[in-house]
Amino acid sequence: MIDLSFDVWKNILLALAVAFVISFAATPVVSSFAKKVGAIDIPDKQRHIHSHPIPRMGGLAIFLGFLLSVLLFANITPQVRGILLGAILIVVVGAIDDVMNLNAWLKFCVQIVAAVIAVLSGVIINVVSNPLLITSEQAVTIGILAVPVTIVGVTNSVNLIDGLDGLACGVSAIASLTMLVVSLLVSDANINVAVILAALCGGCLGFIPYNLNPAKIFMGDTGALLLGYVLATVSVI
Repeated sequence: MIDLSFDVWKNILLALAVAFVISFAATPVVSSFAKKVGAIDIPDKQRHIHSHPIPRMGGLAIFLGFLLSVLLFANITPQVRGILLGAILIVVVGAIDDVMNLNAWLKFCVQIVAAVIAVLSGVIINVVSNPLLITSEQAVTIGILAVPVTIVGVTNSVNLIDGLDGLACGVSAIASLTMLVVSLLVSDANINVAVILAALCGGCLGFIPYNLNPAKIFMGDTGALLLGYVLATVSVI
């Protein structure tokens, strides 16, 4: 269990609070920016059933709160640096996609590159518990499959649930808060994990008031891919 000293609690709570304030304050600015660059979700009465055009790219506000909070309160180790570099790549591609709808395979390739950056920085799972009861092996070595399985898969899972107002952001806030609690309980935990998760949770909480039904702004791929990527990489650590 982490030694929960005053300084530890202070960094965790400040990470959450600063990310919340920045995300909440930046969202209206990001909304105006999205309208100017054409990042608008137009209703089509099929998958997009909202009543009027709504700006997307709101994930940029979450990212600003998350990034600044991590830079202020986390220890920038090689693992953290790899996560942040991959997150920046994910956000850039997500923002471009929110404007001009990039090819799905191109986005998938970028996700793999971002995952490789994290893996090369030490964020990787080499062994998992054996899910097959028909063998005597207690663990399975997955090797290179750790890249698509542990990072790319989770990244896209958050993107896939981003279909209802507040859903992906709310689920990610709950997931990051739950993982934050777990990170404080495990014996070999890293304080950076708690700080990063606090920053992510704060960013989500700052954005969600604008994203609840009826949503004033969508997070777009900018936010959905970012949330999935950070949850995936931090859970590995």
